[in-house]
Amino acid sequence: MGFKKLLAYQRGFDLAMDIFHVTKGFPKSEQFVLTSQMVRSSRAVCSAIAEAYRKRQYEKHFKSKLSDADSENSETQLWLDFALA
Repeated sequence: MGFKKLLAYQRGFDLAMDIFHVTKGFPKSEQFVLTSQMVRSSRAVCSAIAEAYRKRQYEKHFKSKLSDADSENSETQLWLDFALA
């Protein structure tokens, strides 16, 4: 099984793509701050999950990458809260 079969990866990827498409409609004034941060952090969730999968045989590296994914997910939530407000 590869990382693309992981439910967390699939959901993270879908959310990152949704964010990418939705942010295209954001005002130009938010293009370089809110939009870029949202897209970057949402993509970083998937990236960290993929890296964790590859490092799964090394427990400390695996946990570290999953922690990174969780942190990026929290950052994405923060940017979504800003966008909503």
